[in-house]
Amino acid sequence: MATAKKITLEIAGRAVTISNPDKVYFPSAGHTKLDLVRYYLAVADGALRGAGGRPMALKRYVHGAAGEFFFQKRAPENRPDWIRTAELRFPSGRTADEIVLDDAAQLAWIVNLGCIDLNPHPVRADDLDHPDELRIDLDPAPGVAWETIREVALVARAVLADHGMVGWPKTSGSRGIHINVRIHRRWSFPEVRHAALAIAREVERRAPAIATAKWWKEERGARVFLDYNQNAKDRTVASAYSVRPTADARVSMPLGWDDVADCDPAAFTLGTVPAIFAARGDAHSAIDEPQHHGSLESLLALDREQRAAQGEAPLPPHYAKAEGEPARVQPSRRRTPRVIPEGVDPNSFPLRPGRASADGRVPAGRRTPKKPLVVIGRAQDKQEALAGLTRWKERWPAIAAKLAPEDILVDAMRGRSTAWWRVRVNLEHIPEGERPPQEALDPDFNPETAR
Repeated sequence: MATAKKITLEIAGRAVTISNPDKVYFPSAGHTKLDLVRYYLAVADGALRGAGGRPMALKRYVHGAAGEFFFQKRAPENRPDWIRTAELRFPSGRTADEIVLDDAAQLAWIVNLGCIDLNPHPVRADDLDHPDELRIDLDPAPGVAWETIREVALVARAVLADHGMVGWPKTSGSRGIHINVRIHRRWSFPEVRHAALAIAREVERRAPAIATAKWWKEERGARVFLDYNQNAKDRTVASAYSVRPTADARVSMPLGWDDVADCDPAAFTLGTVPAIFAARGDAHSAIDEPQHHGSLESLLALDREQRAAQGEAPLPPHYAKAEGEPARVQPSRRRTPRVIPEGVDPNSFPLRPGRASADGRVPAGRRTPKKPLVVIGRAQDKQEALAGLTRWKERWPAIAAKLAPEDILVDAMRGRSTAWWRVRVNLEHIPEGERPPQEALDPDFNPETAR
């Protein structure tokens, strides 16, 4: 039977064309592109409450959830005149007109472009410099139980309440929980990030066994990381009711706090959420009421106290370095001062190739790993990188059996022009005499030559 190449839907008084409506977007669940459009129309009020009125980056899966995606910051030039945009300016000085959603027709139009989840900025289009939303992203380490993630969320709720703020939880649609907090539009992006950092450090102080604010993965252990850097400028997070590109088409589902204690994130999918939404409405329907908008003054005061004791926390690698920020290098690769015995001429130490200073002297530092890490591979594709890890485990089965989930470090790396993945293994729990050596990388993608 022939399938339709396009259909036209009447939405919010506008004709919206859906191309290839029968294209399968979720092979395991069998959902098509048209199923995705109809899902978003069914929950449009809730989805627009989370993403509407905000500029958004388009995360496009033109081959469906199982294919590769790409981010498109600039709105397509060939767009209807009823698609609104806002001009964002980036630290590089460049600008981009990004899509702003106002109604269900516009929502269906971007889904037709291959947008599976919605990724808005935490600002409104009429004021791009002052966020109205602080985002708490609970990112669990591999192997952390869902019960632990929920427990950390409840600690975060208590911290917010102690500072006069209201949090609105939702499943991330992946493995974690997001908590959105409406704030008055008075503070800059750096200030909102520092407020989020204060929350993260305070949650870690109250629940150090299960929560962490440590940026470097090798320091987190089997805990839940509170990713304060999701509040840095130009970062976006999947918003409420976003369908995520998982095999079961899981949804980032708004919850009431009473739901957090016993909810199952697998229960919220493209197939189930429309009926839940129709029966119960939106758990975040009151999020924009003025009484729920909070002040950051108390959190920023706490942040100043924390930074006086702990220092600044790292920003993502492609951001300009903040004042007082520590060196952006993993703890295991940090330099330690070279101790030169009293009475010994520093120039008598052998030079390290390429490391001599302008006057020919050896720098007073050397790279001393603090943890025994081996790099398995580098790849432009995550699955390719993990395939290299599988091959390494097959070569070292006895070692692989002794590794804890947190010993596997899978990092998404982003350079100036290339994104790639790195896989490392922490061998600190393996007796020194049994540790495998550093081998040739498998795979061995070189981001420097891939520009």
